[in-house]
Amino acid sequence: MIEKQSDSAIWSERWPAVAKLNLMLRIVGRRSDGYHLLQTVFQFVDICDWITFHPVDDGKVSLLHIMPGVPEADDLTIRAANSLKLETGCSFGVCIEVEKNLPMGGGLGGGSSDAATTLVVLNKLWNLHLPLERLMELGLALGADVPVFVNGYSAWAEGVGEVLKKITPAEQWCVVIKPGCHVNTKEIFSAKNLTRNSKSIKIADFIAGQHQNDCVEVVSEQYAQVKEALLALSDFTEARLTGTGACVFGQFESKELAEVAYDTLKNNKWQMYLAKGLNESPLVTKLKDWNYIS
Repeated sequence: MIEKQSDSAIWSERWPAVAKLNLMLRIVGRRSDGYHLLQTVFQFVDICDWITFHPVDDGKVSLLHIMPGVPEADDLTIRAANSLKLETGCSFGVCIEVEKNLPMGGGLGGGSSDAATTLVVLNKLWNLHLPLERLMELGLALGADVPVFVNGYSAWAEGVGEVLKKITPAEQWCVVIKPGCHVNTKEIFSAKNLTRNSKSIKIADFIAGQHQNDCVEVVSEQYAQVKEALLALSDFTEARLTGTGACVFGQFESKELAEVAYDTLKNNKWQMYLAKGLNESPLVTKLKDWNYIS
């Protein structure tokens, strides 16, 4: 039984829930349960939601501000906190405050990242001492992208996205565009014309320039705004889709080149971000600053 929470100083902190990009995405098969088998590369970019955890005395888990259209019980941060309580028998409660900066339905992993930050930080705040591997397993039950955020490092991923190998792609500057639409991931993965038999490749093939995303064709057919953003960004660099979108992105060798594209393309139709690629999550960096991990 857990008897003591961490001290008040760490409870007052704001914790980052970072965005991710899929630098490539290949669908190489399908399991008997319908889940798709993938090869993908995850890298973080320095755009974040921010989460503050407030201790409460009643043992309940709640949100300070409920997201419109999302029942509180279905919110991934609530589910993550409750999964820790169920796993450990912890009797503590928490009120979770989320500053939402990452767009929903954008393929940047905002909900998954929020869940991962909740798992990792409450594990510290509640002195639960669950190992990283178990936190990743709990995360996988919440969503296929959660483990990479829990792990906190850029990764080559296989399986449904949970088999991770740390890699260090170049930390380039990026322009990220969020068109004015939300892509339904389930519909994309259910599309009849989705490629599901791509040949598996090796990390060296990715490094050599194999960056395809097998969802691009289907998403572009169904979402004209995504296709428009890809075409616009392709005037400046290789334009790619992250996950199933809706966000598209391009990488640049310098901040100056990225700024040219950003300044030229910015308009009232899109949310746009000028961001830096990161191989270490800001959450990991902050935990190191607090001497919680080495």
